[in-house]
Amino acid sequence: MKYFALLFCLIFSMQLFAQQSVVVQITEDSNSPQISKQIYGHFAEHLGRCIYEGLYVGEENKIIPNTDGVRNDIIEALKELNIPNLRWPGGCFADTYHWKDGVGPKEDRPTIVNRWWGGTTEDNSFGTHNFLNLCEELGAEPYLSANVGSGTVQELIDWVQYTNHDGISPMADWRRENGREKPWKVKYWGVGNETWGCGGNMTAEYYADIYRQYATFMPGWSGDTEVYRIASGASEDDYHWTETLMKNVPHHLMEAVALHDYAVIDWSNKGPSVNFDDEVYFKSMEQALKMEEYVTKHIEIMDKYDPEGKVDLFVDEWGGWYDAEPEVKNGVLYQQNTIRDVMIAGTVLNTFNNHARRVKMANLAQMVNVLQAVILTDEEKMIKTPTYHVMHMYKVHQDARLLPSKIDKNITFRGLPALSVSASKDETGKVHISLVNIDPENEMPVELDISGLEIKSINGQVLTSDKLQDYNSFDDPEKVTPKEFKGAKLKKGKISLTVPAHSLIVLQGK
Repeated sequence: MKYFALLFCLIFSMQLFAQQSVVVQITEDSNSPQISKQIYGHFAEHLGRCIYEGLYVGEENKIIPNTDGVRNDIIEALKELNIPNLRWPGGCFADTYHWKDGVGPKEDRPTIVNRWWGGTTEDNSFGTHNFLNLCEELGAEPYLSANVGSGTVQELIDWVQYTNHDGISPMADWRRENGREKPWKVKYWGVGNETWGCGGNMTAEYYADIYRQYATFMPGWSGDTEVYRIASGASEDDYHWTETLMKNVPHHLMEAVALHDYAVIDWSNKGPSVNFDDEVYFKSMEQALKMEEYVTKHIEIMDKYDPEGKVDLFVDEWGGWYDAEPEVKNGVLYQQNTIRDVMIAGTVLNTFNNHARRVKMANLAQMVNVLQAVILTDEEKMIKTPTYHVMHMYKVHQDARLLPSKIDKNITFRGLPALSVSASKDETGKVHISLVNIDPENEMPVELDISGLEIKSINGQVLTSDKLQDYNSFDDPEKVTPKEFKGAKLKKGKISLTVPAHSLIVLQGK
């Protein structure tokens, strides 16, 4: 009898423990940073079916409705996201791209071979005018990634002049000859891409000197847009790279340093995008959650050399990376998008929000048909992926004031923190709280302590599905979509809710 009594007590105690809520304190601090809307940026590279057969179908296409060759359905979908910026033309492609090949009469443009991505022939039909006009249509800031690996300083000087100079000059005159009277006023310029790898296999010390040379000649056009120079930054935990740039480059020559990190379980065997098992899921989340460590430590280095915070951190490539779907023609880096990607996007964006003091831009890789895309196309068909819906739900944080959050005794999933949270308050006084539970099997009782905030009503949306492997297909494009969440209860300065397994919730308080 004693044995059964002890067993009963143990089971009862475990049930009580399992029912205990994770407590999250959310406070308001007048010194909190604004969450830059640029954190919700995107990236489009000349890679696989991202530009051609994806974003751009050509001006002569009579089957797919388009504006200057860019699909209208994609334009409308991106407008719904309030897309703040778009990075182009790469990626690795940027350091083999010569911008002058992509302007002027299309019949006169040379072709090149895309040596990085599939060896396909690039006819340069989509160029500077197409890209910058698209950004203008979207109301998005263009972010041009300049060729340092195989280009020249003069080539970059000319590109800045072509896009930004409003007076009389050789490049401004050429722009007018090519049909554009007024400059586009491009602010964001990347000085090379992954110069430690495909951008030239440089050492940090060598690149720092090269960067100084390029950056010196970029500004200076009287009356033109002030350029924002972004140094090609580190990969993952290469802290030496960031320290070298912060130490060796005068900060008046550098407005931002980049960082790249992908949730890759193994570069030699990335695993499937859909038919993954529990172990692969765990490893994917383990990698995704390392973003917190990387961002924190790179910021510590930046604070050491730049305590006033004049140089920003741009995470201008991030996302999940898996083996490409083999059946897709020219599907270089084409992968499906599941609830796992919802978990990756939600936790990573929460990290960026919470580090908004330094993280001022981020770019999801990539926009269409490549890696963790928000949009997939198949000829005339177009679908929004689960990641699209995350970006749509999280757009409420754009330019809102960060509300610091603290999780007390987070529940773990195989040693990983299962709950991820970020919160903000917009200029109208609305409070938004984003929560992600990465545990694939267990729901999570949560209590949000908002006693310092004046919230009188609460509503929300939830994004989840029956299985981690669920995705939106061309046959079933609405399988994973946000649903109304009615499970949040507000009482005496606290919100109680149960976050379902493998789900993402965004609450709105008024």
